[in-house]
Amino acid sequence: MTQSQTPPEDSTDRPPARLKGHALIADYVTRLDGSPGVYRMLNAAQEVLYVGKARNLKARVSNYARPSGHSARIARMISETAYMMFLTTRTETEALLLEQNLIKQLKPRYNVLLRDDKSFPYIVIDKSHAFPMIRKHRGARTVKGAYFGPFASASAVNRTLNHLERVFQLRNCSDAVFSSRTRPCLQFQIKRCSGPCVDKISEGDYARTVADAERFLEGKSTTIQQELAGEMMAASEALEFERAAALRDRIQALTNVQQSQGINPRGVAEADVVALHMEGGQACVQVFFIRAHQSWGNHDFYPRTGSGAEEAEVLEAFLAQFYDQKEPPRLILLSHPIEDEDLMVDLLSDRAGRRVEIALPKRGEKAELVENALRNARESLGRRMSESAAQARLLSGVARAFGLPKAPERIEVYDNSHIQGAHAVGGMIVAGPDGFLKSQYRKWNIKGDELTPGDDFAMMKEVLTRRFARLLKEDPERKGDAWPDLLLIDGGAGQVSAVQEVMTAMGVADIAMVGVAKGIDRDHGKEEFHRTGKRPFALPRQDPVLYYIQRLRDEAHRWAIGAHRAKRAKATMANPLDEIPGVGATRKRALLTHFGSAKAVSRAGLTDLMEAPGISQAMAETIWNYFNDRG
Repeated sequence: MTQSQTPPEDSTDRPPARLKGHALIADYVTRLDGSPGVYRMLNAAQEVLYVGKARNLKARVSNYARPSGHSARIARMISETAYMMFLTTRTETEALLLEQNLIKQLKPRYNVLLRDDKSFPYIVIDKSHAFPMIRKHRGARTVKGAYFGPFASASAVNRTLNHLERVFQLRNCSDAVFSSRTRPCLQFQIKRCSGPCVDKISEGDYARTVADAERFLEGKSTTIQQELAGEMMAASEALEFERAAALRDRIQALTNVQQSQGINPRGVAEADVVALHMEGGQACVQVFFIRAHQSWGNHDFYPRTGSGAEEAEVLEAFLAQFYDQKEPPRLILLSHPIEDEDLMVDLLSDRAGRRVEIALPKRGEKAELVENALRNARESLGRRMSESAAQARLLSGVARAFGLPKAPERIEVYDNSHIQGAHAVGGMIVAGPDGFLKSQYRKWNIKGDELTPGDDFAMMKEVLTRRFARLLKEDPERKGDAWPDLLLIDGGAGQVSAVQEVMTAMGVADIAMVGVAKGIDRDHGKEEFHRTGKRPFALPRQDPVLYYIQRLRDEAHRWAIGAHRAKRAKATMANPLDEIPGVGATRKRALLTHFGSAKAVSRAGLTDLMEAPGISQAMAETIWNYFNDRG
């Protein structure tokens, strides 16, 4: 990859300063060749307006030099262009990859940008134990086992896990719980686990059940049902009526699962169905996940359309960004054609390590799947546009209520949660024209060692200091969209004064800030609003803006309390063995299996410790010293 034009501030081959728009682009064309690469268009302030790729840079860029024949969006972009930058690449696929990386990094105004880059959950059968555990999984595949997914949502995973537990009775407990059981748990009693922890099932039989569960997730439920029916008949003929009854219950549960799954595609084993609907300058992309001939749910996305991009550009940009960190399926069904389908196929195939096919079905079952996804995209965008209009009215009302110059684009709400200063956390939620922006939520563990327990003012100071110190470091010129237009603080005049002190010290006191206090009798509807240098005021009880502020505050409460409870639960469940140097998961499991509990380990002598599997004399001395030399 080579850079054929240096950035404007370093360029020695820069067009005359008077050139702009079409004339400037035409001047650049004279010095370009037919190499593949990426081009960037910048305005007079050297802000990147657009990033594009080209099979042939000279041919592609010359299109912008034409004085007419452009859409309104492209014409605006050309008129603002004052500089251009070019990067040549070895291949066209490399140009496509570089283009998407630059778009994610620079977020140009005229490019399509996928704003929701959430990860999707999987089901993993964890095979690191003799009796594998089945559970939900997100993130990197660090666990040894079989992965199935992606699923569109956590609820879709939970429904499938519920089915698997009823049919195959696989365990979902942790290894520590498994090793410490002395009698069956409730899951066994309600027939959702086969009880391997207390030898209610042999390792071989459990392994066969795991294999059946894997085949079910691969779409082979009919074969499983036939085999179970054969086993049931054999057990009945052998007068093993208890086993036959258990097999009958599994067959019935499997039948119920098949009935509850509804209509699933017979001719499509593995595919993502991607449909786009655009209206009023907005776009909705619906993605349906089909794996093992089963629909594993759908998810809607609302990419930024780059001030009016065409359908082909929006869909191509979506595919490149959506599969950036996700493994693409073998087949992708699209509702609209994309500009460079062959390049996209090469890029996705390279990422997957196997062939990926892109298709636009016109008839048959695949076309019906696309039409269903398209209908969902159309309906979802309609609902969103209606909700956006209502949200815009609320934000305008917030601006009027608090004297803001314009409707806020980003509102940040802060709250603390603790019990007498213990396990203190601070939480921030974010809202804007698109509603709650949950990917922007943040939480902080309160670190101040010198804080007086329960000092909410000092805690809020610490949270705001850490938040804006990082913001000032990452974006001191406030060019990004992470800077808030309004801060809402849970508290009254004291909290507002403490926060104002922090904001002034950090040089960000120009950001509007309002304290939301419970008011008289701490009653909903009687909230008082505090601003620096102004008298407290209240909003009418029936004012929609008041309800909106209450929703924001309640969401901040929920987020902060949830973080506090998770921290408290983690501390409560903390095992002292985790703190001993050299004791990892394997040795911890061996010690708990041998002694039964961490308390028993702490009371054990050196000789007893050395009898545990995998514990050497040196390790036994380390463990003994930890528990006996702490004071």
